[in-house]
Amino acid sequence: MTVTLASLSEQTGLAVLDHLDRSVSIPVVDGIQAQGDLIVVPMAETQSLSFWPKAEWTDVPPEGVELLRGVAGGNPHTLVADPGTCRWTRGVSEPGGLAIGVFEASAPVYLLHPEHGASGCAPGRYVVRRQREYAPGGWGSRLVAD
Repeated sequence: MTVTLASLSEQTGLAVLDHLDRSVSIPVVDGIQAQGDLIVVPMAETQSLSFWPKAEWTDVPPEGVELLRGVAGGNPHTLVADPGTCRWTRGVSEPGGLAIGVFEASAPVYLLHPEHGASGCAPGRYVVRRQREYAPGGWGSRLVAD
């Protein structure tokens, strides 16, 4: 089954902006991918991540779960999965404090954003992080504000 931006939008009830082509097929990849102020990294690519002793895992419902809401536009980054194929926890920590959670999927899952569209993640375990960038003038770094 081909997943399109239109089918994800309909499944979640989350409208996407008019500049996006709703008929486009959503690619599924198994590597690092970024979407605005969010970055998704396969667990195999990470170090120093730890799970809280009582981390609670939640099944991702078909309408999706909001991972992060963008600062500038207030648009949500939503993780979308078919029933029983993905679970999610915020019960993680890592040095630097950028990790906001981990999801594990047994089938392709999708990241949907009203402005950026969607991308797919192949089955596996992924860390969801905020992105940071160098601050102007070379004064350290700051969180990306999307």
